[in-house]
Amino acid sequence: MISSIRGTEAFRYIAFELDPGDTVITESGAMASMSAELDCTARLNGGLIRGLIRKYLGGESLFINHFTNNTNRPLQLILTSSGPGDVCAFELNDSSICLEPGSYICSTPGVSLGVRYAGISSFIAREGLFKLVLSGTGTVWFGGYGGFIEREIDGEFIVDSGHLVAYDPSISLRTQLSAGIFGSLFSGEGFVTRLEGRGRVWLQTRSLSGLAGWINPRF
Repeated sequence: MISSIRGTEAFRYIAFELDPGDTVITESGAMASMSAELDCTARLNGGLIRGLIRKYLGGESLFINHFTNNTNRPLQLILTSSGPGDVCAFELNDSSICLEPGSYICSTPGVSLGVRYAGISSFIAREGLFKLVLSGTGTVWFGGYGGFIEREIDGEFIVDSGHLVAYDPSISLRTQLSAGIFGSLFSGEGFVTRLEGRGRVWLQTRSLSGLAGWINPRF
């Protein structure tokens, strides 16, 4: 399997060349184009109960698609994120990564998808009550709104709500007011997320809640 992330930073896409026998697991609706001979099978993610939990609590779709090359020659597949922005590829080696709802695009078969309770503070910060956890060995592709900022933290780090995309499981999240009740109310920052621990985090340079706040007064 050969893969590459192409396009401009605001409109990335993933181009695959699948060798005979190769499979890519994708979020529903991620396929933009593919070779006509490529087989696509829609499956529940780990059964009905796990699929429902992933859809209604993890912000992902009920079904995932398996694109498999059952021919004897290489075939092409193009995948995109649901929104405009960058795409990141991350390698798992018997490890895990936590993704915010809606950011997962696709992964290789060695990666399993699960949902984990994120806590009330995550819900208050509009990061979702549950988080998507990907574990195993393989490659994960995820997308963000705008560009990506990758940081290594050791201790505490503050992120504005809506900008967090992915983080190592060693990182814990806690929600707080940005500057006290009065300052948070009139500064426009509101709640922020305090990240604590040691590991990597991926931030998106734009937030959908910020876009909605900019658009709504103009309609």
